[in-house]
Amino acid sequence: MYYILMPFTWLLQLFYNLFGSYGFALIFFAVIVKLILFPFSLKGKRSMIQMNMLQGKMQQIQRKYSNDRERQNLEMQKLYEKEKVNPMSGCLWTLVPILILFPLYAIIREPLTYMMGLSGEEVTTLVEVLNRYSATVIDASGNYYYQLAASNVLFQNFEAVAADPAVAAFADSLKQINFSFFGLSLETIPNWQVWRGPYNWNAIGTFLLPVISALTGLLMSMISMKTNQLNRSQEQTEQMKSTNRTMLIMSPVISLWVGYSMPAAMSIYWLANNLLSMVQELVAGRLLKKDYEAAAAAKAEQERLEKEEEKQRRREAAERRARAIEEAKANRGKKKVKPAEEKKKSDASVISVSGIGIRAYARGRAYDPYRYSPDGPTPYHDPTAPAVDENAVEKALEKKSDRLQAAAAEALADELIVEEMMEEHREAPKAEEAPKPEGSDLSRETEPSAGEAAPWEQLDQEVQAIQEETQGDKPKE
Repeated sequence: MYYILMPFTWLLQLFYNLFGSYGFALIFFAVIVKLILFPFSLKGKRSMIQMNMLQGKMQQIQRKYSNDRERQNLEMQKLYEKEKVNPMSGCLWTLVPILILFPLYAIIREPLTYMMGLSGEEVTTLVEVLNRYSATVIDASGNYYYQLAASNVLFQNFEAVAADPAVAAFADSLKQINFSFFGLSLETIPNWQVWRGPYNWNAIGTFLLPVISALTGLLMSMISMKTNQLNRSQEQTEQMKSTNRTMLIMSPVISLWVGYSMPAAMSIYWLANNLLSMVQELVAGRLLKKDYEAAAAAKAEQERLEKEEEKQRRREAAERRARAIEEAKANRGKKKVKPAEEKKKSDASVISVSGIGIRAYARGRAYDPYRYSPDGPTPYHDPTAPAVDENAVEKALEKKSDRLQAAAAEALADELIVEEMMEEHREAPKAEEAPKPEGSDLSRETEPSAGEAAPWEQLDQEVQAIQEETQGDKPKE
């Protein structure tokens, strides 16, 4: 850890040697950190703008693969790679100042180890010597910030301690570190219960430092959200509003936690960091003005396209509804006609099958044997009856159907013959209808006797006989 923290220690020592004030050293330390991270922070903001410009495409992917989360994430990753956008780059650089708190905290908490470079044994020896000059005992085991108290005693009694023979081996490494900043002792930990006293400038000032740091953090968050929405209007969802509220609260909470749990020097750094972050946001807003304008234009174009798509969907829905209404009007009052093949298939078979089964009496005109099976209904079999040869039954049914069709064809032929005969009688010469001489043989032949019927009456009787035979199930002999 010593070698990892050496760059931060060297930078803090440099500014302390230049300004002679621990407070100003912390402020300029924050300035250098901001200047180093500014290009990366600017790049992160550009990435956030690009993410905002991709919102339309991202929403389309979410709608298209709403039921497939894995495919949705895959398509999102392809979109990021295609547009060369890193969704995490915008948040990464905002966390760096928080990460710097940890090495800075270690350096401030142990100035004898990092600022003076003393080893553990040398620190123990120096603390034993400083206890001779301190009004209170410096206990290394019970006080987490004992090195800060020891540094303060060393600053006040530097010449006497440096001349002590016990520290002669490392006396050259000892340094006077002035923790005073505008009358405040930065090595002290602020007490949030200020009403308990003591009532002096150091107690009140160190109490106010975290409060001021929290207020600047809140103001910095508000400016950050304002600049991120510069020159573009965006309708926020509930999730975005919740995220903004969290970010708005996060910085003040961190400021209060840092201020009241660590030495006052940490509040100085965090206060400087918040003020510098405000300046950075304003400068970045000016530098990225064109990018924000492009994002606003892309957002407006996306909204226009979405409105056009919505209009098109409504227009198509209205057209479909109008067509449905017209079709309903045109089909009103019309009966549905079965297809020719289905009608041909069912007409002759319904008659022959409808009487088969255990409940033939329950079948009416609407009975359709092919409704549930293309092969017709399954014939009923009495389980107590002897086995029946299905093939024989089927052949008998076919034979009966053939007889019915032959009888119908023969009846039709007889009707045609009768019609031809009736037509011949109607077209006979009128001479046959003229009266004949009483003694003529022709007259006696044509006139029927009292016991004989007229020719057409005989024809009628023959037709009636044929029809009676046809209506019966017996074939004509």
